[in-house]
Amino acid sequence: MIIGQFSGEKASSNSSEAFSLYEKSRFGEKISGRIEYSFVEALYLLSEGKMNLFSGKKEIELDSLIRKIRKIDKKIEIRFRVYKDLRNKGYIVKSALKFGAEFRVYEKGVKPGEDHAKWILYAVKENEQFSWHDFAAKNRVAHSTKKSLLLAIVDEEGDVSYYNVGWMRP
Repeated sequence: MIIGQFSGEKASSNSSEAFSLYEKSRFGEKISGRIEYSFVEALYLLSEGKMNLFSGKKEIELDSLIRKIRKIDKKIEIRFRVYKDLRNKGYIVKSALKFGAEFRVYEKGVKPGEDHAKWILYAVKENEQFSWHDFAAKNRVAHSTKKSLLLAIVDEEGDVSYYNVGWMRP
């Protein structure tokens, strides 16, 4: 079991279990002798019973963590739903903030640092609207980074549908 600390805007651990899970499945990032977790990674590990997370000496429950994160990230439930779905299917999922997207998704069996992500993923609610201009911009970013665009649509029941978008030459 990973014992982690949550403070401000990050969760981290220096436990041997955290380093072991990082090496095996690439949860978190190695930073200054610790493993630091993104919000969705911490939520996932907590929800799967692989982490106990504390704020000081007080243990944080999943619902409480979601409420804390929602103050910083209004889309956390959508991001978490997509992240959990992909991780449960065996994909490694990392932040794509520098690309203006939710996640980079790696093919099964590929670890970050060993090869590049195959997809850049944008997550949206089923009833959320975006324009053709937004769609074209997202596709252009994916294409310019040599990745495929993956749209994750989360419906009202929380189910996720994926659409792989690519360029075609007639």
